[in-house]
Amino acid sequence: MKELLTYIVQSLVDDPAQVSVTERKADGEIIFEVRVADGDMGKVIGRNGRIVKQIRILMRAVAQRKGKKVSVEIMD
Repeated sequence: MKELLTYIVQSLVDDPAQVSVTERKADGEIIFEVRVADGDMGKVIGRNGRIVKQIRILMRAVAQRKGKKVSVEIMD
């Protein structure tokens, strides 16, 4: 799942080398922390948060098929 999220975010930004996805577990849930270059933050979040919302929906759907819980956080 981490590879999928990394691929999606790298496809959205201008500087894919600056994309960093870290994975941590808390309370039986996998939390992905996404960091991108400052100039690319808006491309990942989107207008009114639409893009990040769709990324979260997609990742939850993938996780649900595997019987896991996932959340995606965009870090600054």
